[in-house]
Amino acid sequence: MADAFEELGFAKVDHARAARCGRPEVIFCEGKTPAEVTAIARRIVAASGYVLGTRASREHFAAVAAELPAAGYHERARCITCGAAAPSGSRHVVGILSAGTSDLAVAEEAAVTLAAFGQRTVSIFDVGVAGLHRLLARIDEVRACGVLIVVAGMEGALPSVVSGLVDRPVIAVPTSVGYGASLGGLAALLGMLTSCGSKVTVVNIDNGFGAACAADAILRLAGEGTAA
Repeated sequence: MADAFEELGFAKVDHARAARCGRPEVIFCEGKTPAEVTAIARRIVAASGYVLGTRASREHFAAVAAELPAAGYHERARCITCGAAAPSGSRHVVGILSAGTSDLAVAEEAAVTLAAFGQRTVSIFDVGVAGLHRLLARIDEVRACGVLIVVAGMEGALPSVVSGLVDRPVIAVPTSVGYGASLGGLAALLGMLTSCGSKVTVVNIDNGFGAACAADAILRLAGEGTAA
């Protein structure tokens, strides 16, 4: 296993991640210098053909793009991508729902992550419980999705509502959007964890990336079952 990772001094680039986990290592850029992110990205692209960086700043992107001109920056999602996985071939689409426009940064992180992984998505934004007619107007589209990622701040009620209307897995993402008693997303997190929706699984606050990884794993497993 000596070649399973590459020692850079400040990081050990995990070249065995795809074999173990199904996808190459993803760079969490926050807290890393632009030079560190660039060095890691260069090696992941060389080994895997594509790279995804999350929580990236414009400064991170400028450094990466100087060495990887094909790289792109997704402003709202705060993600860097360079290349993408081959299309998954899944017959399913991941539906990404956001309760409000203020939740879009987290929803977009999920969408960018899934696109990098070769999955198809449909975005259904601003359909929160303050106006449920907006969700019901697109319910057929929601029900046609294979997995649903539901992003909401404030009291975090939307995943419970969606779960009561569909027969698909619901991955709930609480966001840090809300006034004082929302406690930076803690109220939404606790509401989702105590949801009466029987199919709701919850990831951490603002973790669109984690929700996307879970959806990707579900679809890849479903694809294996179909192939068998």
